[in-house]
Amino acid sequence: MDFAFDAVTEGYRRRLLAFMDEHVYPAEHQPDLGALQRAARELGLWNLFLTGEHGAGLTNLQYAPLAEIMGRSPSIAPAALNCAAPDTGNMELLAGFGTPWQQDRWLKPLLDGRIRSAFCMTEPEVASSDATNIATRIERDGDQYVINGRKWFATGGMSPRCEIFVVMGRSDPGGPRHRQQSMVLVPRDTPGVTVVRGLHSFGYDDGDHGGHAEIEFADVRVPAEHLIGGEGDGFAIAQARLGPGRIHHCMRLIGMAERALELMCRRVTARVAFGRPLAEQGVVQDWIAGSRVRIEQARLLVLKTAWLMDTVGNQGAHTEIQAIKIAVPSTVEWILDRAIQAHGAAGVSQDTPLAALWSRARTIRIADGPDEVHRRSLARRELRRFSQ
Repeated sequence: MDFAFDAVTEGYRRRLLAFMDEHVYPAEHQPDLGALQRAARELGLWNLFLTGEHGAGLTNLQYAPLAEIMGRSPSIAPAALNCAAPDTGNMELLAGFGTPWQQDRWLKPLLDGRIRSAFCMTEPEVASSDATNIATRIERDGDQYVINGRKWFATGGMSPRCEIFVVMGRSDPGGPRHRQQSMVLVPRDTPGVTVVRGLHSFGYDDGDHGGHAEIEFADVRVPAEHLIGGEGDGFAIAQARLGPGRIHHCMRLIGMAERALELMCRRVTARVAFGRPLAEQGVVQDWIAGSRVRIEQARLLVLKTAWLMDTVGNQGAHTEIQAIKIAVPSTVEWILDRAIQAHGAAGVSQDTPLAALWSRARTIRIADGPDEVHRRSLARRELRRFSQ
């Protein structure tokens, strides 16, 4: 691997860093998303995550340092550039598996940032870490599908601009274990859809920039052409969608860690306790050194994963995708914890972004598959090499 940024990446980095300084950081306490998006589009900072004809055409390796920069302000910057989950994954899903009609109806307005979307997979009544447990029913009835079930933590579902739900459910309970599920597109205003409530993560609510919804589907009917792919393709489509989503989370987490380390260094050089700056305390220096080492380790693993996804495909990078999903959130959580400790009471208050960043890092240890599932799968993959 060549660790230098190519000319394309460096050009985007310069524009994005300036955009963060001029627009994002000043707006963190009172964001105007519409104004931020207009400014981003004028600078050509739009849909950077999406390869191919629909996006900027960047590789995963080129996108990684850009997502890292966005991660320094994860509540605002990704949405400002139309690079926020779950819309990113839903756009990739529609680009890869949607029919021309589905792409025209929902992918185009998502690409334009005119609407938002939600991904409805997790359920409150089953252990959704095993996606084959999904209980929501999707049943064919003539030229329609009927959906019944309850979803929660449907990110994006609380946004007033959310117009479409991507819903995964069980369409063939008697079929093979990984062919029982299907996915359908359900417009938010369909009769029978009820957004029950918004859900908080450690007390935080993303509000207009996403928000996690609990949603009930009661005899919801959609036309058969709302099916994504074919019947029974839901599990495979979900796995294809989640791989890029996992690395995007990890890319942004590196930026969160960098900001935490920067804030920690500024704090400890400015505060005096017991007659000398906190920066002169050995334990604080240990936190700083440990943070830098952990950031560099995590970044290298993320970059290797991005490079593999570009060169051998998502399936070929499966081991590394699982490895970063295990390693990066817990690593960044450790760094944020030390930064919070260095700030004392201010670290847990609303006066710094640290508490909100910590809640994101901790949540990602559950989102897109909990640590334990990835560890189990990764261990099995390693063991198979010795059981032939």
